[in-house]
Amino acid sequence: MTVTQLMTKQLVKLQLDGATKDEIMEEMIGLIDEAGGLVDREQYKQALYDREREGSTGIGFGIAIPHGKSDAVKHPCLAFGMKHEGVDWDSLDGEKVKLIFMIAVPERYAGNEHLKILQLLARKLMDETFREQLLTVRKVEDVLQLFETFQS
Repeated sequence: MTVTQLMTKQLVKLQLDGATKDEIMEEMIGLIDEAGGLVDREQYKQALYDREREGSTGIGFGIAIPHGKSDAVKHPCLAFGMKHEGVDWDSLDGEKVKLIFMIAVPERYAGNEHLKILQLLARKLMDETFREQLLTVRKVEDVLQLFETFQS
């Protein structure tokens, strides 16, 4: 499994419009829904917020990885968005979030698939050079190409 198998052009937005965490969550849910990844948008949204209540998905380094497991998801997806000015996400390090990765996984894949995606992302996102490269991309294709540089 690779990130580029989960993330299509439709699932990437280089400048998110939302000004708050909730607005950005809604915007990214919309990306996944419009790309055909959801059966029920509201049910998936509930799964995301249930997970967020367990603890912030703002992991530090300007990154948030909101994720939800739900029967409302048709197939595993990964949406990516950037907010260059940053947004408050109650991150572990107190920093604003600029890179947001939203994971959608069907309940039946919850264990393995969900963890594999998180591991893939975490491993690459700990690389400061990679994060800096991501923040400078200007085209959606460049995001996908950057992610092609690593495999699971």
